[in-house]
Formats: sequence, structure tokens, C-alpha cells
Amino acid sequence: MSTTAFDTAITQARDLLRWRSPLRTELWAARLTAELEASEQVEAFLRRSAEDGGQEARLALAALAAVNGQGAQGPYAAAGDAVAESLPGWVRRMGRVTCDGGWYGKADPYGEQVLAALSFRYDNGKEPHVLVAGIDQPSGGLAVDAVVEEAKFLDELDLRPTPPESVAARILDAFELTDRVMGAQVAETLPGVRPFAITRARSALTRTHDATPNAAAGTADGGAPGRTRDTASEIALDALPDVPGAREAFGKLVEFVGDRPLWWSPARVAQFLTQWLPREAILSEAAIAAMPEVVRAWTRHQGGHPAVLRQIDEDAPRLPGLMADDSLASLNKRLARGR
Repeated sequence: MSTTAFDTAITQARDLLRWRSPLRTELWAARLTAELEASEQVEAFLRRSAEDGGQEARLALAALAAVNGQGAQGPYAAAGDAVAESLPGWVRRMGRVTCDGGWYGKADPYGEQVLAALSFRYDNGKEPHVLVAGIDQPSGGLAVDAVVEEAKFLDELDLRPTPPESVAARILDAFELTDRVMGAQVAETLPGVRPFAITRARSALTRTHDATPNAAAGTADGGAPGRTRDTASEIALDALPDVPGAREAFGKLVEFVGDRPLWWSPARVAQFLTQWLPREAILSEAAIAAMPEVVRAWTRHQGGHPAVLRQIDEDAPRLPGLMADDSLASLNKRLARGR
């Protein structure tokens, strides 16, 4: 690798040794990871740091291992194991954090982006911080942004307390999806936070499983252990309108919103009422009649945004005619009717 890039990293590591901050050093290592991976210089940097042997180079190895090693295999995994013991004691606190809270909720009125937040503190109780990941719903649940802030940052967000293991699972699922999508549109700053965010989420999930062994049994939807997804069924059934067909109608709503129920915009309502139901759903006349009130009940559960309610009023009268139009039915629906 270039001498200039290596020397810059060593100079930055020298400053970090003076700061004595595990959090600042981990965030630096996450950014350094992004730079090395973008330039395909990971192996060269690790090799040169090992050859250098200076305190600054050893700090770089330990920090890179802390933000990349947990739960992963690769060049970082063992990079810092042998050098951490030779550095000041604060270095060994990197990555040794306790997750003490989780939060989840909408980032915008329609839930087109949701926020997943986890709070952490080091084992000595210092440098509390929160990781907040932005997850895009229309794109299928991609992680599109992430920030690390002071704990008071949560005061500015309207999020609901959520079990940390559930939040951590959503963050990991979102990053996994982003990694699989070529050319995913994400914030320019995301690559520099990604290693830190993934390692912190893994830490929250792992420590929860260690504390509660039953959590390792897996989830009802067959996902990875502890990976809890959103479901529309969280609405209380007694909140549904007391009319014939309401539960049948709600079952189709649950099927449509799937594991992204917080995303509920005028466009999504229109898609449900005018496209998805006529194409995919087989409903009784009672369920068709009940559907508008069921959708309104769900909308009120989601905050009752006026624009969404207006969209329901506009599209609901067309539903019976659309459901009766066989030309709109998918092949699967036609086959199901035949059976």
C-alpha cells in the first residue's frame, strides 16, 4: 500500500493513543476499514502494520480486530489478539460493551423509513452511545444510513422501546440485504459506520442469547435465532370493527403488509385496495364489504394520517367492482378458484 496512506493512519493512531477513548478509536477503525476495503488494501495494511510493530501500528491492528472480528471470519478476526495485551489497558475495552436498551419506530409520518436504535456503554460504564440505523421499507428493508451519537440523541426521536435482541436482528437483516443488492442507494457515510454497526448489533444479539438460553431456539417464522420481525398482527383484534367478515379481511391485510407494517402511506393503501386485493385475494362478500372499515382501523392504529384516510375514501368505493373483475386476477388466484 502507499506510504502516504499508511503514514496517515499511523499519525491518526498516535493522536488516538493520547485521547484514550475506546469509542473514538473504534469509530476511526470502522472508517479505516471502509477505506482499506474500497482500495483493496486490507491485506497489505495488516501485513505492514505487523511488520512495523510500533505502538501506533499495534493500536491499528487491535482496533480493526475490535470492529471487524466478532462473529466473523477473515483477515481481521485474529489481527489484534496478540497485540492488545501489549497496549494500554483502555485498548482492551474496545468492543466490550453492554447493550442496555433498544428502540424502534417510524422516521417519517408514513413509515417509509424506520429507525432501529440500540444503546451501549463500555464495561467500565463510560462513553455511553447509541447506534441508530435507518432502514428503507419500499426497497424491501435495506439499511441505508447509520449514525453513532450520544445517548441524548434519542430524546429527539419518536421511537418506542423494543427488546434489544429484536432491534439488533432487524439491523443485521437490513445490512445483510444491503450487501446482497448490487448498487443499493445508501448514504455516502454508511460504509464508514457499517463495520461498527454490524459488530455492535451482533454483540447485542449474542449477549442476549448468553443471558437467556431459550432465545437460541429460533423464531416462529423459521428465521435465525432471536430474529424477531414486525407483523401487522400486533393490532388487537378487539380494535377491529364489529362487522361480519372483519377478521377475514384483516387476515388479508396482514398478508399484504407482511413484516413491514409501519410503512403505511397513501400510495401503499392505493396499491392494496386497487391492485393487490383484486389480483391476489379471494374474499367473501362480507369480507369485501368490511375491508374499508378494517383498513381505516389499521390506519388509526398507525396514527390516523389524514392523507391516508382520504386515500381510503377515494379507493374503497371501487373495491367491489375491482374484486368482481376476473381480468384483474392473477394466475394463482384463478387456479385457486378452480380448486
